[in-house]
Amino acid sequence: MPIEAALERARTEGLDLVEISPMASPPVCKLMDYGKFKYEEKKKAAESKRAQVVIQLKEVKLRPKTEEHDYEFKVRNMRRFLEEGNKAKVVIQFRGREITHREQGTVILNDVAQDLKDVGVVEQPPRMEGRLMFMILAPTAKVAQRARELVKQAAVTAKRAQAAGKPAAESAPVAAPQDEQPAAP
Repeated sequence: MPIEAALERARTEGLDLVEISPMASPPVCKLMDYGKFKYEEKKKAAESKRAQVVIQLKEVKLRPKTEEHDYEFKVRNMRRFLEEGNKAKVVIQFRGREITHREQGTVILNDVAQDLKDVGVVEQPPRMEGRLMFMILAPTAKVAQRARELVKQAAVTAKRAQAAGKPAAESAPVAAPQDEQPAAP
């Protein structure tokens, strides 16, 4: 169809003539509402952005004299970070004369790597930087895949809730209250 005829048809129908594929021979054009087209495109881009997994670097600080319970608590947090698909940076902070016993920091970092070997791999081995010794852990491929699936599932749930007319927060199941004990008089 000649350009003039296409433009005339677009005017009569109240639409825009939009060039879809300029490199094709002949160029491909479509009659459509350009504002609506841009809106749909923006909506698709936002949807795909929501479905992406954003990997963050979570930092956990320890000291050479960190007690066992505190160590276990921090390892639990690192395990959660890795299971969510994030990376974990484990930092050993040396103060005062502790810097002379760097091997204690290396032992702690090796213990962390050993405790988390089922969910994470050492991306960057232990390294000193000033008074800090650190190591970076990344989630294993299996754990990262599971995290991506959870994010996609959450995006689908949010989309369904939005289609039903509810905000995403309302559509999530509410946890049942735990057994509460009455207050003593």
